[in-house]
Amino acid sequence: MAVMNADGTGAAPLPHPSPRALAGRAFGAVPPPALVLLGIVSVQVGAALAKHLFGAVGSSGTVALRLFFAAAVLMAAWRPPLRMGRRAWTVVLGYGAVLGTMNLCFYLALARLPLGIAVTTEFLGPLAVALGGSRRRLDAFWALLAGAGVALLAEGRGDLDLVGLLLALAAGACWGLYILLGAALGRHTTEGNGLALGMAVAALLAVPFGVADSGTALARPWVLIAGLGVALLSSVVPYSLELEALRRIPPHVFGILMSLEPATAAVIGFVVLGESLHWSQWLAVLCVMAASAGATRGARPDA
Repeated sequence: MAVMNADGTGAAPLPHPSPRALAGRAFGAVPPPALVLLGIVSVQVGAALAKHLFGAVGSSGTVALRLFFAAAVLMAAWRPPLRMGRRAWTVVLGYGAVLGTMNLCFYLALARLPLGIAVTTEFLGPLAVALGGSRRRLDAFWALLAGAGVALLAEGRGDLDLVGLLLALAAGACWGLYILLGAALGRHTTEGNGLALGMAVAALLAVPFGVADSGTALARPWVLIAGLGVALLSSVVPYSLELEALRRIPPHVFGILMSLEPATAAVIGFVVLGESLHWSQWLAVLCVMAASAGATRGARPDA
């Protein structure tokens, strides 16, 4: 689009806003709680779509597709510089390794457990981080409530896979480390550069497992398209929404909103995958959600 000067001569075309600027304006118009909720729904719909891929390429192959495409999109969007200090690269490598391991463990658990139970069990990791440094007596109650949730999950139905539960717990432990390393990543990198590089490291870790497990099945066109969809829904969209939300709300408010994730996973698992939970398992989900919200609400605003 061009404009005219006062003397009638042509002026230079007005610059078009960059895609990043347009995305920033779009995000800015959405309330932060809505961004968090959209991110939660996106990541759980992505997990449900991923579970449909397990029959074609297995859980490791699905992780490989998700992280490969997520890394490709984020690297193209941010084009992060590779020249960084040793400390920054140490954090990026650690972040990427934990991110890749977390995804591998979670998807292996998801192959054995309903989505709602896998997410609820994994959610114990960030809950442990929230409770870890606390000296408040009330937080002992939240820890007991979370423990009651775990017991209800285990007792709710006899056909739960023990290996799946252990894998979900391992994914939760990685999620706790991911939170701690994510804070360090924010201190040592700028904008989305650290996320993009960390995702690339995670992809380098996961792709060999996927290729070994699935081979040429990963190259089928419909599998690649579905893998791209999983990457966008499970990584690119929610991580971008969460980063924007964290710029505008305190971390403890963000944590309270994130406590809705187990219930969201259970609902989406029922609607999309037809996975129903026993009433005691729904109670377990509510226990973990309440413990997470209570522990996060009591955290210091600057924590």
